Amino acid sequence: MRIRIDLAYDGTDFSGWARQPGLRTVEETLAQGLGQVLRVDPPRLVVGGRTDAGVHARGSVCHLDVDEEVWRRVPGRSDRAPGDALVTRLRGVLPPDVAVRAAAEVHPDFDARFSALRRRYSYRLQDRPAGADPLRRHDTVVVRHPLDADSMDEAARTLVGLRDFAAFCKPREGATTIRTLLDFRWRRDDAGVVVGTVVADAFCHSMVRALVGAVVAVGEGRRAPGWPEEVQRAGRRDPGVRVMPAHGLCLEEITYPGTVEGQRRRGQESRAVRAPHAG
Repeated sequence: MRIRIDLAYDGTDFSGWARQPGLRTVEETLAQGLGQVLRVDPPRLVVGGRTDAGVHARGSVCHLDVDEEVWRRVPGRSDRAPGDALVTRLRGVLPPDVAVRAAAEVHPDFDARFSALRRRYSYRLQDRPAGADPLRRHDTVVVRHPLDADSMDEAARTLVGLRDFAAFCKPREGATTIRTLLDFRWRRDDAGVVVGTVVADAFCHSMVRALVGAVVAVGEGRRAPGWPEEVQRAGRRDPGVRVMPAHGLCLEEITYPGTVEGQRRRGQESRAVRAPHAG
């Protein structure tokens, strides 16, 4: 049986999502908790968005496969649904910086990674150090120079679309850097924090933090609003692009098709190699 897990975590004390020998990771922590509750070996987890060390998540999704008998015995003697019982029991074994929001049986064709339509991230910047909230120090990056949020927003919107984002990705052998950036915008909220929203079908390694670094250069007045697009078109890493700190980044939401057929079709599309489109 395939089980979908919706979760959130504070990434401050984690070395990212993926298991790494000798390091505390979200994947290892959650797998150990699931193994304890389900009374099985720590299961293999497939996540919809792998996060780096220090990055947070409010709307992450992963899946695992379990035997039907294992799933049916989760409620014990109670009359609760297995998913509800699993959420309650995980609360008793997981550390406070990981929270499982929901657990439910899904169709075997659902894939937390490949069935996803889009991922939405946020990034928080404080350019008024005197107004920095110490209670938000783990999820907000303080910068030394004032930021023009409108210029950042103008620059960000020039990058939306199907493009090769090699200039903003750490290269990986055999991996494509072509992505569809669906939305990229900036605003200053009521507390004076400059908040970015980044949405794409998928992201390559370090892409979001590099995109943020490119528009921060614009917000500080060091570059023109058209510069990030020039960097993207050049197709190579630019030393003027700063990869921003991890702790300002949060995975807010992963969106999936609402039907099994849609999830199956999306999985097939995602597994296909992206190729550049003419124009």
